[in-house]
Amino acid sequence: KEILQGLADRADKVRNNQVDPTIDNMLNITNDGKKLALDQRLINPLLPDNPDSKVNVCIKNVFDIWESSSDKKSTQLIFSDMSTPKGDGEFNIYDDIREKLVELGVPKKEIAFIHEANSDKQKEELFSKVRKGEVRILLGSTQKMGAGTNVQNKLIALHDLDVPWRPADVEQSEVVRRKALNTGLSQNLLTQAQDLYDYRWLLCWFMLKYKEWLIEIRRWKNGCQLQTVMALIGRERNE
Repeated sequence: KEILQGLADRADKVRNNQVDPTIDNMLNITNDGKKLALDQRLINPLLPDNPDSKVNVCIKNVFDIWESSSDKKSTQLIFSDMSTPKGDGEFNIYDDIREKLVELGVPKKEIAFIHEANSDKQKEELFSKVRKGEVRILLGSTQKMGAGTNVQNKLIALHDLDVPWRPADVEQSEVVRRKALNTGLSQNLLTQAQDLYDYRWLLCWFMLKYKEWLIEIRRWKNGCQLQTVMALIGRERNE
C-alpha cells in the first residue's frame, strides 16, 4: 500500500508540473505500477513474496490445469514481457515460476523458457517437444513467442501476466491466440491492478483500431484489396 501511495503521489506531482519530465513522468510511473501489479519484488527484491500476487495466482492456476490434464499431456503458454530471464542471478519471475512449479511436483523437464532457444533450429525443436507434450509449460515474451509459434495442437490454456507496451506486440500475440482458440482452450488474463491493466489494454486497442481505420481509408481511396494495402503499409514502414 505504501508503494501504491507513492505511485499516486508521483502521478500528482507530474500532473501538477512539479517534477522535471526527464526525472519522472507518467511512462515511468505506469511501468513501476506494472511491476508492482506483477510482483512487488520487482520494485524491491527484499520485499516479501506475496502469496496473492499475480505470479502466485498464475502458478496455482497453471499447476491445477497441469494436474487435471496429465492424462492428455495438455500444454500451456505463459506470456510475460517483464522480468525475463537474463542469467545474471537477479530475481525474475520466470525462474520463480519454474522453481515453485517444480516444488509443487511438475517435472523440471516439462517446463521451458522460449529464451533458452537461441536459434531457429533450437526453437523448432522446442516447439516439437511442446506439440508432443514432452514440454507442457512454455514461458515466453510476446516478441519471442508470437507469430511462428506452432504449438497449438495440445494447447489447453494461455496465461497473460502483463500487457505489451506496443500495439504491434498485441497483434503478434493474437496470431497465437486465434490459432489456439480454435481448439477450445481457456485464456486467463491475470490482473490485480485492474484500472492500470484496463488502461493499457484500452490504449493498445485504440492504436490497433486507428491502424485499421487508416487501412480502410487507403483501401477505399485506392480501390485495392486489403492484402495489397497491408503490403503497401509494411513497405512504407520499412522505408
